[in-house]
Amino acid sequence: MSRTTVSSPAAIPPLPDEEQRLRELGYQPVLARRMGGFGNFAISFSVISILSGCMTLYGFGLGTGGPAVMMWGWAGVGLMVLFVGLALAEVTSAYPTSGALYYMADRLGGRRWGWYTGWLNLLGLLGAIAGIDYGAALFSGALLSMHTDFHPTAGSTFVIFLGILLLHALLNLFNVRLVSLLNSISVWWHLAGVAVIVGVLAIVPDSHQSPSFVFGEFVNDTGWSSPVYVCMIGLLLAQYTFSGYDASAHLSEETNNASVTAARGIVRAIWVSWVAGFVLLAGLTFAIQDYVGTQESATGVPPAQIFIDGLGTSGATALLLIVIVAQLFCGNAETAAASRMVFAFSRDNALPGSAVWRKVSPKTQVPVPAVWLSVGLAGVIALPSLYSETAYGAVTAINVIGITPAYAIPILLRLKAGDRFEPGPWNLGRWSKPVGWIAVCWVAFVTVLFCLPQSSPVNVDTMNYASIALAVVLVLATIWWFVARRTYSTPAAYGTDKEQAEIAEGIV
Repeated sequence: MSRTTVSSPAAIPPLPDEEQRLRELGYQPVLARRMGGFGNFAISFSVISILSGCMTLYGFGLGTGGPAVMMWGWAGVGLMVLFVGLALAEVTSAYPTSGALYYMADRLGGRRWGWYTGWLNLLGLLGAIAGIDYGAALFSGALLSMHTDFHPTAGSTFVIFLGILLLHALLNLFNVRLVSLLNSISVWWHLAGVAVIVGVLAIVPDSHQSPSFVFGEFVNDTGWSSPVYVCMIGLLLAQYTFSGYDASAHLSEETNNASVTAARGIVRAIWVSWVAGFVLLAGLTFAIQDYVGTQESATGVPPAQIFIDGLGTSGATALLLIVIVAQLFCGNAETAAASRMVFAFSRDNALPGSAVWRKVSPKTQVPVPAVWLSVGLAGVIALPSLYSETAYGAVTAINVIGITPAYAIPILLRLKAGDRFEPGPWNLGRWSKPVGWIAVCWVAFVTVLFCLPQSSPVNVDTMNYASIALAVVLVLATIWWFVARRTYSTPAAYGTDKEQAEIAEGIV
């Protein structure tokens, strides 16, 4: 096994042509390879988006463990996610394809493993689009309510959400250079945005909370009596935010030197988000002026109330605009990642109507039908928000319980494969197994955890529908397996020229 040190770029051997490597994995290149290393890192960093995940679930965190769980939960979850990211990056280096997780599982464990991994990954990606864009709609509604007579309702928020979905679909119809440019801008927007928000909240408000409050105050508004249970479900804020970093893998067929840069992109996106997110949460929590008033904000968005109380309407407006733009960047990046997953899964005939969804525009080399399917299904996932006030928490949980197990499956199969696994140029060497087992155990824990109810008593309004969504997808995937198992297949590696031509036929 290779002992390449991941922290030493000089130790990485020269790579063969990436297009040839893709052919060796069984695919004819049809997507434009125009993204550099920074752009690949940027898409995962943009999808994680601390200004989206931390902000949209901040109200959830205030009542589900409070400041103590938010701060220490972020620190602990971030560390565990870094283990997952390291293990996943190693497998990504060996299999740099748009199919990413399901292709890895297929190669390491067989067709059925790849099939279910793909469906879980797809559920998580679509849930992420829904959660991100609905969160942006909530913040947009809060901004409108501050300056007009607009009062956000479930219906009006959903209309804004649909508009944001449409915007992201249109942006993703252009070639990947635009996506890469927007993601590169997004990195600096996020980092500068966190610096501005934390700096202003540290200087302007007349009073601040004490360190003992920020790092030690426990709050339980869930209805559950067990502090341990509340602490565990309170981890959703951090775990939801730390998702989507497989975007670097999904864009690998459009990335130069993908066997190295996609792996690096995953790891860098996680640790940069880990540090910046901790600073952001601390800055927000120190600036709380009225805890109950923040929770019950008329804007419907607790961070907006923190901005208003500390800075006034004008200052709050400026900071909200920073957050909303960051959320739009995030949703755009997630749409790009999800559409590539749809394209790749359809390329292997795994979805109903695959012949349609795998089409690529000959002009832009973008999977246009896959973009529209991704945003359309995301809209369907968010429909329960029209009827349930707690549905948004379920939508975010759908993202976690869909995509997180999909991360662990190829890692587990890589561990079981032993010496049969041939590592790529970016690998963990002797640390591969301990890091991998930590990652698998963590994923098993959070997958069960976020299927559990978040509020008590449990009824139609407070039910965690994430578990139902997971069950529905697994049932549908099983049914479709018996229909499509004869046509679904990842191609054999090292295909002949004739086989490669057949793979490409009908895609462009």
